[in-house]
Amino acid sequence: MIEAKKKEGESVGSFLFRFNKKVKHSGIMKEMRKRRFTSRAVNRNKRRSAALYRIGKKEELKQVRKYGNNATSGKKNS
Repeated sequence: MIEAKKKEGESVGSFLFRFNKKVKHSGIMKEMRKRRFTSRAVNRNKRRSAALYRIGKKEELKQVRKYGNNATSGKKNS
């Protein structure tokens, strides 16, 4: 954690400049940007259910193409 105290008679601008300089040199911003888009690992059951869903959708799409129905939606025209 970075701490910076304003010196007596120091302007806000120079204080911010000094603080930002400390933040850049510490590598906090670099680490934050690196971690920004990392996501947690998905558990096994969720991966399995997603895979089964994809397989089901592929089979459904094969059936739609095989019978020549509307390829945009897997539903029959009413």
